[in-house]
Amino acid sequence: MNAISPLSPLVDPFARQISYLRVSVTDRCDLRCVYCMSENMSFLPKAEVLSLEELDRLCRAFVRLGVKKLRLTGGEPLVRKDIMWLFGRLGELVHSGDLQELTVTTNGTQLARYAAELRKTGVKRINVSLDTRDAAKFAAITRWGKLDKVYEGLAAAKEAGLAVKINMVALKGINDDEFDSMIAWCGEMGFDMTIIEVMPMGDIGNEQRVDQYLPLSMVRARISQNWTLEDIDYNSGGPARYVSVKETGRRIGFITPLTHNFCESCNRVRLTCTGTLFMCLGQEDAADLRKPLRASPNDSVLIAAIRESITRKPKGHDFIIDRRRSRPAVGRHMSVTGG
Repeated sequence: MNAISPLSPLVDPFARQISYLRVSVTDRCDLRCVYCMSENMSFLPKAEVLSLEELDRLCRAFVRLGVKKLRLTGGEPLVRKDIMWLFGRLGELVHSGDLQELTVTTNGTQLARYAAELRKTGVKRINVSLDTRDAAKFAAITRWGKLDKVYEGLAAAKEAGLAVKINMVALKGINDDEFDSMIAWCGEMGFDMTIIEVMPMGDIGNEQRVDQYLPLSMVRARISQNWTLEDIDYNSGGPARYVSVKETGRRIGFITPLTHNFCESCNRVRLTCTGTLFMCLGQEDAADLRKPLRASPNDSVLIAAIRESITRKPKGHDFIIDRRRSRPAVGRHMSVTGG
C-alpha cells in the first residue's frame, strides 16, 4: 500500500501543531438530545453536503499536512448512507502508517450493525454518547431513543474487540444522581468514561442551558466522596483531563470548556459535512474549503486554503453560561460542527 507524500505540518499562530481533525460527515441524527438539537431540526439540503469521495480527499489533504488522528462524528455518523466506504478508505491510511488513529463518536444505535466492520477498517476504539442508564430518562433526554438499541450496540462493539469510552454530559437535575452508578457499570463492562460540561451552542427550543449546566468541579467533588481518584498523565489526543479510579481500574476524563478550558494545548480543528472548517469550536470564524476543493482536481489550491485558515486559529473560545445571556454563545448546533 503506497504511503501518501507528506508536507510541512500545520502550525497555528500560537505554535500549536494541528494534528487532530474531527469531521462531521452528516448533520442528521436518529436522536434529538435536548442539549444538542431542537426537536424540530432543519437539516441541510443534500446538495450542500460533500460527497464521501470529497470528504476522503479533504481528510487525505489534512493527513499530508501532519494530521495524525481523525475522528468521524455527526450528527450521528453511522446514519450516513455508505459511510463504511469512507471508513474503509481512511482505514487504508492507518494500515499504511500515515495515520495513527481513526476513531468515531456515535450514539450507539447503529453499532449492532456496524461494529465488526468498523474494526476491520482499522478503528480500534470508539466513543459512545450515553448520558443515562435509566430507560425513561434516556427517552426523555434523546426525545425518542430506545436504550436497548444502545446496549445491543455496545455488546456488538465488545464482541468486535473495540475499546469503548462512554461520553456522559452532566445535566443538572436530570442525570446528576447517576455518576456513581455509571462509574460502577463502566468498571464492570471494562469501559473508560468521560464526563462533559454542557456547551452553549445552538438554540435548543424551550430548554435553558443555565438550567442544564453543572460545573464539573462540583461533579468531581461529589464523585470523590465514594471513589478514589488519582490524577494521571494519560492523553487520548483530545481535551479531557484524566484520572484513574482505584476501585475499578478504569479512567474518567473531565472535559471542562467553561470551568477550566483546554485552549492552551488545542491541537484540533473541525470540518463540517459542507466543507466548512471551524478553527475553534467556540468561535464563529470559519473557512470554506468546499470552494477550493471543487475548484481544481489538483490539491495545491485546497492545501493553500487549509494553510491560510490555520493562520486564523484563535488562542481560545469565549464560552459563558449565565442567565444574563439568553442566547447561545455560538449559534450553530453541536450536531453541525461535530460532537
